Amino acid sequence: MAIDPNPAPLGECDDPAAVLAFVRAEQAAAETAQVRVLEGAVAWAAMHSTDSLDDAACLPGAEGEIAIAGPGAPLVTEFAPLELGAALGMSSDAARAMLGEAVELAHRLPKTWAAVRAGEVPAWRGRKVAANTLSLPADGAAYVDQHVYAVAGKIGYAALDRLIEEARVRFDPAGAEEKRRAAADRRHFDLDTGRVTLEGTVVVDGELDLADALDLESAVARGARILGELGCEVSLDVRRSLAVGELARRQLALDLDTTPAEIEGLTKRCRPRRVVIHVHLSAAALGSPTDDTDTDDVHLARVENTRSFVSANQVKDWCANPDAQVIVKPVIDLADVDHTDAYEIPDRMAERVHLNNPTCVFPWCGRSARRADTDHVVPHRHEREGPPPGEGGFGETADPNLAPLCRPHHRAKTHSAWSYTKLDETTFLWRTPNGIHLRRDHTGTTIVPD
Repeated sequence: MAIDPNPAPLGECDDPAAVLAFVRAEQAAAETAQVRVLEGAVAWAAMHSTDSLDDAACLPGAEGEIAIAGPGAPLVTEFAPLELGAALGMSSDAARAMLGEAVELAHRLPKTWAAVRAGEVPAWRGRKVAANTLSLPADGAAYVDQHVYAVAGKIGYAALDRLIEEARVRFDPAGAEEKRRAAADRRHFDLDTGRVTLEGTVVVDGELDLADALDLESAVARGARILGELGCEVSLDVRRSLAVGELARRQLALDLDTTPAEIEGLTKRCRPRRVVIHVHLSAAALGSPTDDTDTDDVHLARVENTRSFVSANQVKDWCANPDAQVIVKPVIDLADVDHTDAYEIPDRMAERVHLNNPTCVFPWCGRSARRADTDHVVPHRHEREGPPPGEGGFGETADPNLAPLCRPHHRAKTHSAWSYTKLDETTFLWRTPNGIHLRRDHTGTTIVPD
């Protein structure tokens, strides 16, 4: 649905579609205004470059020059952000940040800046990219600009942050490794028993290794679920806190003052850390140090649970843990097509759906496909009574008719007028109840004009 530049006033909107048209037009106008503010900030910086110091209305030498953007961007006069901030109703620090991000976009991220000015990337996303490249050298900023500008307007805040961070890691592997080691030194787990509330609760805070955190999350979630099944009627958050106490009491109940043989038996009963590896290797990663491959290349491992990434060395550390149970999944042909007459979806078919689409395919949703339902795009006969849903009849349980949907979006598709079509394995065309069309693919979500 195209945006109406002259929508009816809100007081005259007498149906949902009219209200949607109104708010979309207002949002588009606000976004255009934000882009114009950034353009004005660039012009302001140009008018307050260091060349203007000779004509400045201040005592000679009283106003210095400051670098508000990354290396290679123009310097501006020291007081330039102050008046701009006053005019915009923001603090000087906020104005300096905004001015610096505008200058960074215009001078060091030209492709992203062009996309912002063309309306392809929202102004806040452009500023987000710029804020993350201020500390990079000029060629590093150019690398980020090349790899981010095309998708910066389609993906969510967290995904954009991961994409920028990945670009930083690939450009500066030594710095990334140093950052990883520094993060390991920050690990801690604190229970502030010295500050107990009147209700008898304490605050717990910590920073854990990702593998340990995932194990802890799995144990707490399982404990909370079991408490619910046993009839505990408190909220999920409270059950999770109770589950942590149950874990602690089980650990305290173990008799650790035993003989080595008994300790060995206890170790065998411990649930091992499970490391499930989906291997995606480049030719360089397969090469040995004696090959002609570049040993300085960065090899990243994707963590499917969190859709983040870690270094290959971190995966080696996890797998080297003596308590680890390493599972290497067999390779699945993502282009293969299976079908079954049953409504239930075989594990291998569901696995291929999850690998093709790691997240829920609803517009702008980023929930993991592993925790989502596997939906029949065209409903299966088992799902619906009565006549088939349209000319195509009922859908079958086959790869071309399956997609991951998290539970809330699955319910919306099933019980409301939301609908979608699967164009290929990773591309979906959605239609909202009031006729807005959205395209969701592996790069993100875009609104489709008429």
